[in-house]
Amino acid sequence: MGKTTVVIDDKLINEAIKATGARTKREVIEKGLRELIKAKNREALREELGTYELDLSLQELKKLRNEQ
Repeated sequence: MGKTTVVIDDKLINEAIKATGARTKREVIEKGLRELIKAKNREALREELGTYELDLSLQELKKLRNEQ
């Protein structure tokens, strides 16, 4: 792990700490980076899989889930 010095807006850090319940600046920054990575991975997966129409009722979907 390396040490990096960056200038970050104190107001932004404090808002992020309040929003996430993080105890330290380091914790909130790491949480933010993890969430960014998760979002990008979801986006890449969505692009890879594409989109399609799924014409199922809620009951049909529950039935399919129960069969698995």
